[in-house]
Amino acid sequence: MPDEIVSFEPATGAELWRGEIGDVTAAVAIAREAAGGWARESQTRRIELVRRFANQVRKQAEPFAELIARETGKPLWEARTEVEAVIGKVEISIQAYGERTGSKKLDSALQGQAGLRHKPHGVMAVLGPYNFPAHLPNGHIVPALIAGNTVVFKPSERTPAVGAFLVECFHAARIPAGVVQCLIGGPAEGRALVEHPGVDGVLFTGSARAGIAINRRLAENPGKIVALEMGGNNPLVVLETPKIADAAVLAVQSAFTTAGQRCTAARRLIVLDSMFDRLIPAVKALAERMIVDEPFADPAPYMGPVIDNETADLLMESFVELISRGGTAILPMRRPREDRPFLTPGLIDSTGIADRPDIELFGPLLQIVRVPDLDAAIAEANATRYGLSASLIGGGPDDYERFWNEIRAGIINWNRPTNGASSAAPFGGVGLSGNHRPAAFYAADYCAYPVASTSMDQPRATIGLGLTEDEAPAEVWMKGSPKE
Repeated sequence: MPDEIVSFEPATGAELWRGEIGDVTAAVAIAREAAGGWARESQTRRIELVRRFANQVRKQAEPFAELIARETGKPLWEARTEVEAVIGKVEISIQAYGERTGSKKLDSALQGQAGLRHKPHGVMAVLGPYNFPAHLPNGHIVPALIAGNTVVFKPSERTPAVGAFLVECFHAARIPAGVVQCLIGGPAEGRALVEHPGVDGVLFTGSARAGIAINRRLAENPGKIVALEMGGNNPLVVLETPKIADAAVLAVQSAFTTAGQRCTAARRLIVLDSMFDRLIPAVKALAERMIVDEPFADPAPYMGPVIDNETADLLMESFVELISRGGTAILPMRRPREDRPFLTPGLIDSTGIADRPDIELFGPLLQIVRVPDLDAAIAEANATRYGLSASLIGGGPDDYERFWNEIRAGIINWNRPTNGASSAAPFGGVGLSGNHRPAAFYAADYCAYPVASTSMDQPRATIGLGLTEDEAPAEVWMKGSPKE
């Protein structure tokens, strides 16, 4: 087995970073040792320290963004927005903890006081993805720290440098090294961390396959909190609208931002027959104009490469497979360089495919499905085991209300992209997209558990029913009294 992880830049193939594979048992032991002291810190102190962390990231914003761009391949402008999201997550998490898991006291007269407080779970394992290697794990780590948990964070083996940099910022903010650790490793280390008996919670963002495997491994351990965010086969439905250019932009933004490597990216563009000939040429024309290049190119690209050559190969194979099943290529996906994972946007009319595969094609590939009416559009949108994000473009308020009521998803938008969710709202889905534990503003919910209490300053109790009669003795002799 290799004893180190090596990271390469997708855009150039150059080696970027290497580090030793960590010891899961040792990391968990360190986290457990630190857990008691961190939980005893006042909430005010923990909040002060995560705010210091935000300041550290702010100081290192440009080198941090450059590292993200190099290791993921995403354009520098987009990497900068990720760093801003890391900074912004701190204040949002502080607000969320106060609103979602605050303390309450209720006077109860003779029954004393009724109280509600929250406790940390203990040691939390955070497993991060490669598409947002700083922002998404940070969205678990900061709420977990505020709640009083210690964290063992295993970044994706494809983006370990960003994970290590993120944790260095926590340590630079004087958060103790044992409170948040970066565990370098691959799938084997991830499995060992999930299954370790010293871990009290698993917070995961990644593929449905990996999330399902985690769920199975922990099926007999209900005491370990598990939050899963697992992507989607997201629909973008277009009804009648005169705003053709705007609808085309929303479709392109939904499908091709981050080279399609977003869990909320639109995978299926569901279009009314009456809109097809007006909308699809506009989407194709816009997609053809998109610049695909390395992260620091001038002019700035809209898309960089996908994460690696293996992913690019699988996406090209998927494109060919969909065509062989009866799809029609509207805009063929191309690979400009065989040795690097750059892909141009691909558009396929999949209406003629009898059994469209219900999978998440994690890249710049958009399937188009024609439907006659809203009924058929909703049925097609719900024809998936996933349920993360869905958007409606066009129509009126009544159409959106029906869409909102009948679509099964955790994020439902109108005249907005499927992606770009707000951190000030909950983020997550149902079905293969998640386990009803949304992140973002609701992350506080799974980072602490509620404890209900009643209390009085002095013990006081009576039993008024169900006892035999209390018969006091006729005479009570006091100590020292003379006997007759």
